[in-house]
Amino acid sequence: MRQTHQRRALLLCHHIHDRGRAGRALIGDGGWAGDSSRDPSAGDLDVTAGWGHAGKEGVTMPGRGRVVERPCETFEVCADLKGLGSITLDIYLNNVAYWRNVPVRVWDYTIGGYQVIKKWLSYRENALLGRGLTIEEAQEVTHMARRISAILLLEPALDANYKAVVAATVALRER
Repeated sequence: MRQTHQRRALLLCHHIHDRGRAGRALIGDGGWAGDSSRDPSAGDLDVTAGWGHAGKEGVTMPGRGRVVERPCETFEVCADLKGLGSITLDIYLNNVAYWRNVPVRVWDYTIGGYQVIKKWLSYRENALLGRGLTIEEAQEVTHMARRISAILLLEPALDANYKAVVAATVALRER
């Protein structure tokens, strides 16, 4: 049973990262609105959608940003990955650039009470960072979305493994 869960988890992780080759829209792919020049040096990767602002004493405060919710299209990877849901999001950096196909469960994923991707974006608002994102930084959101997807898809296997460990635990005698 353990091997079945591990095998399924590996196949799902491969599915997240490799389906683009078959004409599928991957999770967190970059997108461009309209007929953009797609030029980072012209500000196309500036984060200006209101993800963060300076608070008291230099503390970065999260903002609302711009998120467009929509159903997952049949050509998108999330459409055939049960466990990520049927609703996906487009997450905007500005009026030109966005990450498409970020499942709601991925966007809502928290560590320490904070939404991981939203928190990352809040520190990269152009007014706070003083510059636009590099291409590598923009790609980091794609990588985060895919890693979080993998974690979410691994949950059933991790839960089953935990239950197996608990069931196999032997109580130690006190001396």
